[in-house]
Formats: sequence, structure tokens, C-alpha cells
Amino acid sequence: MTTTHTLDAGAAVTTTTLVHPATAGREWWRSAVIYQVYPRSFADADGDGLGDLAGVTSRLGHLTRLGVDAVWLSPFYTSPQHDAGYDVADYRQVDPRFGTLTDADALLEKAHRLGLKVIVDLVPNHTSNEHAWFQAALAAAPGSPERERYVFREGRGEHGELAPTNWISVFGGPAWSRVTEADGSPGQWYLHLFDVTQPDLNWENEEVRLELESILRFWLDRGVDGFRVDVAHGLVKDQSFPDWGHRTDMVSGHDDEGGEDELGDVRTGGHADPGPSPYWDQPGVHEIYRRWRRVLESYDGDRCLVAEAWADGPEKIAAYTRPDEMHQAFNFDFLSTPWDAELLRESITGGLGAADAVGAPCTWVLSNHDVVRAASRLGLAKTGKGPNGIGADDPQPDAEQGLRRARAAALLMLALPGSAYLYQGEELGLPEHTTLPDELREDPAYVRTGRAEKGRDGCRVPLPWEADAPGFGFSPNGATWLPQPADWASYAVDTQKGVPGSTLETYRAALRLRRDYRLGTGSLAWVDGLDDCAQESVLAFTNREVLVVANLGATPVELSLGVELVHASGPLGQGTTGGLLVPTDTTVWVRPVQPERSEPAR
Repeated sequence: MTTTHTLDAGAAVTTTTLVHPATAGREWWRSAVIYQVYPRSFADADGDGLGDLAGVTSRLGHLTRLGVDAVWLSPFYTSPQHDAGYDVADYRQVDPRFGTLTDADALLEKAHRLGLKVIVDLVPNHTSNEHAWFQAALAAAPGSPERERYVFREGRGEHGELAPTNWISVFGGPAWSRVTEADGSPGQWYLHLFDVTQPDLNWENEEVRLELESILRFWLDRGVDGFRVDVAHGLVKDQSFPDWGHRTDMVSGHDDEGGEDELGDVRTGGHADPGPSPYWDQPGVHEIYRRWRRVLESYDGDRCLVAEAWADGPEKIAAYTRPDEMHQAFNFDFLSTPWDAELLRESITGGLGAADAVGAPCTWVLSNHDVVRAASRLGLAKTGKGPNGIGADDPQPDAEQGLRRARAAALLMLALPGSAYLYQGEELGLPEHTTLPDELREDPAYVRTGRAEKGRDGCRVPLPWEADAPGFGFSPNGATWLPQPADWASYAVDTQKGVPGSTLETYRAALRLRRDYRLGTGSLAWVDGLDDCAQESVLAFTNREVLVVANLGATPVELSLGVELVHASGPLGQGTTGGLLVPTDTTVWVRPVQPERSEPAR
């Protein structure tokens, strides 16, 4: 006999706790759904196996049919591609592998004609070591203006043979590398909080600040609608350069477990409070973004800045979105929260409260190019942010459970007030490529951790567009820079398009209904009075006239009579009293049915 919990949906809407009021939402970015395009893996127009801007332009119709409001493009600038374009050699040029400035202009023109806003990635913390500035710094002497553009320091030890600090790269290994001077002698050390090919810029230098503001204007003049700012929390460093031997996990911003890493660096994060970082979330970053805000406000239209910031707690993240700074900041706490009703409720409440305190929208995200895809991450025994990549020898996700939870999580996220970001392929239910051959991996984190972390290649595999085409239609000749799993035909766009209940159609309906019911600018009130068991496993809230119920527990939940179904993440049943039966790992949107009024007697 199956036990069920019953939720009196009619009474639920009157027993609520308001945590976020509805907003006017005049600016588009306050409630937008924004789709992340990772250009090298979205669509390839020229057949070289690497996605390009012309390919993106050719597939923009998919995004308008999906129903998103804007597109965010990961870097397409000139780059040696040591970190998939996040090592920029020229911020004002398109890498030939992706096309030309003319292609970028054509993409902008078509996107705007289709009603899509366009956000481009900006990487201000570091450049490529092939950038003209860094090459000039290597050729110049210590103390020169060229070196002052980057973070160069003398080494410690009798002969400067030791790094200036014990800082550890996010990708693993030391965060400092020593240069050879023009005369062939061992020289200064330069800082790279990421790969050795990504030297950190010196944001104490006014020349650096003016150059990046000039780059903002270059792209604003071409018509972009905003910027997603990479490592927004990392630009300013504590100028006393204290030791802090901890390695930071990407996206979550937490410190890794203590011990010795694969390259012999001692790290003590995780087991003890390491104290504040000397290079993350320094107070000085905020003045930089106040200047940037003034640049954007000098242009017509609602241009926006989006912070990728890893900081300790929602209040510190919200500080980046104060009225004179950025417009949005990703809520990575939501992404990193385990599949647990109580913890998700705390994360949502905390995120909304912190954003409301500064008058900003909360910006929700489930996946991006730096984390294991949600459809796989949520199928692991331990949910949350997940590991830094999954390989063939690692524990494999439960694909069915992961997809079911990912769909439920998507409907939960899209019902929340604020803005939301989708990562390409999320609308198809794409899983991580968990059996990618190790010899094909390109993520620098894979090498710098001594191959202990598989890295991010598994979430960056080219998209499947056509089930029966070579390369699933990614390129005209089937070429792909990373191999696609053989079973991806079932995830292809043409396989799911128009099929009721498919993940693609579930997303399309959700986006249409989100707009119809104005959920992005709506309110959020938690439903009170659930029984103890249901309270631990069910998220229930109202947004305007919609009641959202997400069942994360092992027991089905029956919604009593008095509601009509708006949308569901998966198949529903019928309860013993005739109400909707919501299975485990399923989210539903319903509306209370108002009783018909009888005509008064004449």
C-alpha cells in the first residue's frame, strides 16, 4: 500500500508567509530568461569541428522558439584557447576560429531583429600570456610601466627562488610562475590565479582601469546589451600579499579539503577556517564596478552588468548589485544546494532577501560551462555542486533520476521571481559526457591537478541538433572538437521538437507560461501548515496566482480538489480523493479553481 501526503491546495494559498513582494520590473534584465551559448559547442557553420559565430547566428531561431529573452555568449575573442577563450589575447577582435567582427555584427543584428538581447563575456581579471601587454612586460625590465600592468613581484629566498606567497591556483598548483629576464637570468614572478597562461592584471594601475572601460565602450558601440563579468570578485588583491595556502573551488567559492595536493602544495582549507582571502572579494572591486555602471548609463537602453562572483553568503553576493554597481549576480548558492527541500527553501529565502535589500533581482542558475550538467549532477548519490568533472572510472549518475530531478528543478527555478539563466542543452535534458576519453580532455584543470579532476570538458560537448545527421547536425560534415556520446540521438532537437512531454517542449511551455503569468516580476510566499513529513520533503509556494509544489521526497503528494493544472515537469497520477498525485522528484504549477457564483434569486 502506497502512502501519500495530502495538500489542501485551496487552503494553501491563504496560509502563506510572504518573503518577496511583486515588483514593477520595468527593466528587461529584472525578469529575463537568458540563454548561455558556449560558441565552440553550439553550432559549427564552416565544418572545422569548432562552433563559430556564423553557426550561432544560423540557430538563433531555436532560441526564439524556445522563448528566452536574451543570449549570453561565452568568449569569442582572439585567444590561444588554453582555457577555451578565457585567456584573451585581443579584446577587440574575434578569434579567426570563430569568425570576424563582421560575423559578430551580423549576429547582433539578427538577434535584435528577433527580439533577443545580447550579453557578451568580459574577462577582466587576467589576459592571455600572448596578449601584447604581457609580451611587452616580459621584454621590459622589473619596475617598468609595462610590468606594472600585471602583478609582478620579487621572489623570496636567498636568490629569489621561492614564490612571493604560497597562493594556490584555482586550477591546481602554484599561483606564481617565474620569468626569465632578457639577459637570461632567473627573474621576477608573476601571479596567475588560474592557468600559467593567464597572468593577472594589476587593478591598482589606472592604465588597466581605463583600458577595460575602453573595451566596454568598444562593444557597447557595436550594440551589445550587457556584459557577464568573469571572476568579478577577483580583480583586487591585498597589497600586503600575505600567505594564504588554500585552493578555492570554482563556482561554490569554498575551500578544498586540506592536505597536500597532487603537485605537492600544502593546503589546509576545509578542515579549519582559513580566514578571509587576500585576493577574493576585496572591498576595492566595488569602486571598479561603480565606474563601469557609469559607463553603461551613458548609453541609451537598459544595458546590464552580470557578476560571476564567488563570495561568502548571499549578502556579500548582493553587494555587487547595489544600485550604483552591477545589475545582476549569479546565485551560485542555489546551484550548489543539495536536492533537499529544507535547504533549498533556505537558499531561496536567503537569496531573495539579500537581493531585495539592495533593490536587485535574484538571478537563478542551475548549470553553466564550469559545472557538471544538472541532469547528471542530480543523479549522483551526493547532490549539490557535484565533482569537478566525471570520468569513466568514477561512480556514474542515475540517468533516469537525474533527468527527472533536472526537469523538476527547472520548473522550480522558472517559477521563482527574478531572472534565470539556462545553459545550452539544458532545454534538451542533456547529461554530462561521463565517459569522455581522458586523452581528449582540454581543460587545464585536468593537467594542473595531476589528472585528479576530470575537469569541465564533459559539460562542453557539442550540441545534438539532428538525430540522423553526422555529428548530430552540429557541423555540415559531422566534425566535432569533442566526441558526442552515441546515445545523444534521443536528445537531439529534431527528436524532441513537437513531442508532447519531451524535455524541450516542457521548457517551451514553462517559458511561455512564466511570461503569461508574469512570474519573473511576481511575488513569493511559502505555504505554511504542511504536515511534518511533507514539510521536510515538499517545497510549496505561491507566485501571484500560481501555486508551485515541488515534491523532493520519496512519498507522492496529493493535491486536493480545487485546483487546475497549469504545468508539470513530468507525468502525474490521480489520488484516492480524485486530486492530482505528484510523484517524487516532480514539480507542478497549479491554479486554485474559484467556485462558481450562483445568481441571486430575483
